[in-house]
Amino acid sequence: MIFDYPTLKLIWWLLVGVLLVGFAIMDGHDMGVGTLLPFVGKDDVERRVVINTVGPHWDGNQVWFITGGGAIFAAWPLVYATAFSGFYWAMLAVLWALFFRPVGFDYRSKIANPTWRNTWDWGLFVGGAVPPLIFGVAFGNLFQGVPFSFADNLMSTYTGSFWALLNPFALLCGVVSTAMITFHGAVYLMHRTEGAIQRRTQVAMLAFGSLLLATFSVAGIWLWQGIDGFAIVSAVDPAALPNPLDKEVIRQPGAWLANYGKYPLTMALPALAYAGTAAAMLLAVNGATLAAFVASSLAIVGVIGTAGVSLFPFIMPSSTDLRASLTVWDSVSSHLTLNIMLWATLIFMPIIIAYTGWAYKVMAGKVTAAYIRENDHAAY
Repeated sequence: MIFDYPTLKLIWWLLVGVLLVGFAIMDGHDMGVGTLLPFVGKDDVERRVVINTVGPHWDGNQVWFITGGGAIFAAWPLVYATAFSGFYWAMLAVLWALFFRPVGFDYRSKIANPTWRNTWDWGLFVGGAVPPLIFGVAFGNLFQGVPFSFADNLMSTYTGSFWALLNPFALLCGVVSTAMITFHGAVYLMHRTEGAIQRRTQVAMLAFGSLLLATFSVAGIWLWQGIDGFAIVSAVDPAALPNPLDKEVIRQPGAWLANYGKYPLTMALPALAYAGTAAAMLLAVNGATLAAFVASSLAIVGVIGTAGVSLFPFIMPSSTDLRASLTVWDSVSSHLTLNIMLWATLIFMPIIIAYTGWAYKVMAGKVTAAYIRENDHAAY
């Protein structure tokens, strides 16, 4: 089965979105738990309980992060090259933060020293809180346009700075992302714990769920009223070979919301963000924590899906040279590459989902203080 080139471009836009959502759901609840660790665990045993809710799975969930990065590199090479040039220091900050996770999980409980363990607890906090904040800031900058341009040979030039990325709207999007991931982690932690830890986590869950709803709403209004979107005004040939300079682009008010008028069904995505968050809060408070985790996962689909639909067909708009903006149609790999990658995805993604589901089923259940004491040398 070989799809035509335009269809493959759309399929890979959807698949990259699926990988981003998978990363946010699976590795996201690990990061959310890490963010909450120093606050919901009041002593060493309680913190070990929190760590061991995600300890057996966190490294397997990193597969979504690695696969997402690899898919962007292979499917959207111009996006990968331009983004990693423009967001270089931001991406390094993400990697530096992630360094704390493997060493934190593996070495934190090796030495029975309060200072040692407390230091690694805050290291796990950094590894959980910083990446979603920076990813949200990056998305916020995409909506405003990134200052890059292309020469005739398609060599990109970035003219911005790291500090320019930290503008008010981008920071707001960072708060949306952090609230979403921490809320998701809190719902998961409620499902895996009991007693005092669960009660403290419930307070955090309600706080971050409310913060998500509020900041998501403010960001939407700001995007509608205060930020001019991008629109392609020249004819586009979806089957053409990639050439980001072969189009005309303008900025106009309300352009980021245009797709919701063209395709009314896409309104289901922001609605899902609100409904999923509210349902997760209600279900978790009433003890249906597994259903709440499903609802918070759907909320993540809604939030990320809303961002994707709003940007479409743009992937990385340029504020320096509007026509250089990278889109679904002109920043992709060859027809053959996309087709081969599709087959690889259809084969391996079900395998990843199957073994992940099996692992969670085998290691399901509550993590308790008694379990930590009985397995003092084996548990994280």
